[in-house]
Amino acid sequence: MTKPSSLIKPALSRRAFLGGAAAAPFVLSGLGSPAHAADLTIGIIYVGSRADYGWNQAHAVAAKALKAVPGVKVVEEENVPETAAVQKTMESMINIDGATLLFPTSFGYFNPFTVDAAKKFPKIEFRHPTTLWQADKHPANLGGYFCYLDQGHYVNGIAAGLSTKSNKIGYIAAKPIPLVLRNVNSFMLGARKVNPNATVQLIVTGDWALPVREAEAANALVDAGCDIIACHIDSPKVVIETAEKRGVKSCGHNANQADLAPKGFITGAELKWETVYKSFAGMIAKGEKLPNMVIGGYDKDMVASSAFGAGCSEAGRNAAMAAIADLKAGKPIFTGTVKSNAGKVITDKDTGLYDPSLESTDYLVEGVVGAV
Repeated sequence: MTKPSSLIKPALSRRAFLGGAAAAPFVLSGLGSPAHAADLTIGIIYVGSRADYGWNQAHAVAAKALKAVPGVKVVEEENVPETAAVQKTMESMINIDGATLLFPTSFGYFNPFTVDAAKKFPKIEFRHPTTLWQADKHPANLGGYFCYLDQGHYVNGIAAGLSTKSNKIGYIAAKPIPLVLRNVNSFMLGARKVNPNATVQLIVTGDWALPVREAEAANALVDAGCDIIACHIDSPKVVIETAEKRGVKSCGHNANQADLAPKGFITGAELKWETVYKSFAGMIAKGEKLPNMVIGGYDKDMVASSAFGAGCSEAGRNAAMAAIADLKAGKPIFTGTVKSNAGKVITDKDTGLYDPSLESTDYLVEGVVGAV
């Protein structure tokens, strides 16, 4: 991820989340083929490597798809820290490359850097992959977009719940913030839906990119009897590789890590930024105003599941596919009575996929072994 309610961790170099949006979010109804975007230059900035098997790579995959749109030129810069360096990169893309739409993709880029750039260049469009933008606080040529990956983690949980033999699943998380806890809970609800005996043992590392700590956490979970490891960190690479070396299964996050675990990969929750990028290009080509906020999941083709790997049971695959169909139809993850792992009733009624109450998640659901 990145910072409180976002996703990513800074690296080094020059020229890459989640608050409360005041305006009602715009939800994409479908993509189709974007119109020819004549002479449109789009700038994309990454906080880390485009090949990180995580947050940055998910955006890079979308950038590659965007390059295939006729009339669109994409300029990219990776390893740009969350400092004034990103503002310089944006200005360079505008003044030298002629970019008229910018996607600065890390949490720390938003305030003050992207906000200030939007004020300085009122004719340039800026969109940030969070819901931090607020109509009463920020420039009108700035906005946000966000793929709700809790839906993907719910599907991961269903597949994992039917692929575990020990009924002990490990989960490695960066920070106990609402977005992360929401994903952990959705994973647990998915696992328990198909396997009432499943438990999820949670380890919080403390930051978005701590490879050594992530490897230690994965090993500790395997030593504790977990036969599947899932995660919510910037790049799952180390976690997936460690699980594979230890002979246990794994579930991915952000991008596709299937090739890292040919024996144990189950499936993964992928961010599908391509839908947003190509849709925006099409809108600009038609002369349409870009929405300030776009959110969605499977129902809006903004979240995808990685292809099922050798670690997934046939029952897990079938149940996961059925769950994806339900999510596309808008069916909720939180259904009926849901209790915290401390015994408190969180809700006794169905909670919609995008219900605002989920934005302030500060609990772990029943079945999760751990504390906030």
